Amino acid sequence: MKFGNWLGLAGTIAAIALLWSLRDVVVQVFAAIILAMAICTLVGFVRRQLGCSRPIALLLSLSGLVLLLGLGVTVLIPPFAAQFAELITKVPTAAALLLQMGRGALTQATQMLYGRQDAAQDLGWLQQLIPGGGDGGAALASGLGGGLSRLLGLAGNLGGGLLQLLFVVAVSLMVAVQPTAYRDVAVLLVPSFYRRRFRRVLDLCGAALSDWMVGVLISSCCVALLSGIGLMLLGVKLVVANALLAGLLNVIPNVGPTLSTIFPISVAVLDAPWKALAVLGLYIVIQNLESYVITPSVMQHQLKLLPGLTLSAQFLFTVLFGPLGLLLALPLAVCLQVIFREVLIHDVLDPWKRQRLSA
Repeated sequence: MKFGNWLGLAGTIAAIALLWSLRDVVVQVFAAIILAMAICTLVGFVRRQLGCSRPIALLLSLSGLVLLLGLGVTVLIPPFAAQFAELITKVPTAAALLLQMGRGALTQATQMLYGRQDAAQDLGWLQQLIPGGGDGGAALASGLGGGLSRLLGLAGNLGGGLLQLLFVVAVSLMVAVQPTAYRDVAVLLVPSFYRRRFRRVLDLCGAALSDWMVGVLISSCCVALLSGIGLMLLGVKLVVANALLAGLLNVIPNVGPTLSTIFPISVAVLDAPWKALAVLGLYIVIQNLESYVITPSVMQHQLKLLPGLTLSAQFLFTVLFGPLGLLLALPLAVCLQVIFREVLIHDVLDPWKRQRLSA
């Protein structure tokens, strides 16, 4: 290799190392781009419906978002905050109750199996694995309560989180005002012979992100509505908080729906054990409806992601970028799949294969 090639390789390695050291900022910029794409999607919808210019559509879209946000803050946030605070206090108590019920069920099962009152001692080693009796339940409740308190304390630390949120919102608004200009800047970073093709790849990524966001929004609203109706019919308390949590956590595939069942089950089991089983069945039915009916209906043209790829992306991006990486795992996977398909497969591997066959 010539000196220029070595210099280019060293520059590439230095750039990768710099990006890795700034990975938190990079993922925040990506979050801002996703938010900007959401605003641009809304602006495009307003333009198609009203036939107005883009500045007017942007102004109407931002005004509508501010109005919707203000309505949510005044109408939904107060009952949600109150119910969520009560919800957090019920989770440790419900967990201790469930473990105590498990120990009791194990004791009864051993008595029925061996036919004597002291038969539970034969499986004492197994009962020790279930920390639900005596002081164990209190210790569990105390531990969970302390963990949740620390979590809420972390969430309540508004210093760095507020600055990051302001950064994401500011960047997203800047990109939403002039998306074409920022896209052209990104295109200039690639070699001149590939710029037209790279512009097409960016457009495909934007279209895939827009389809994903519309589909997830509709799907999450349906999950929240179905959860609220089902919990109301079952007579479970704190319906608003549980329904909103189900809709919000639906954005995170695999992990989110599982987490959303913890809170309503905790409330239901304190009321009646059968309600906990009913809530579990309700959420299983809702998730199957979401997976096999709602999502295929609203995402007919969305880029299909394999379940294994989705789960791998969640694990990888969570390790690399933390909790924000888990939240952004699916849009990151959507963009990476488009880039791999268009750049690696169509532009690199397919021509290389044809050259090998012709030779």
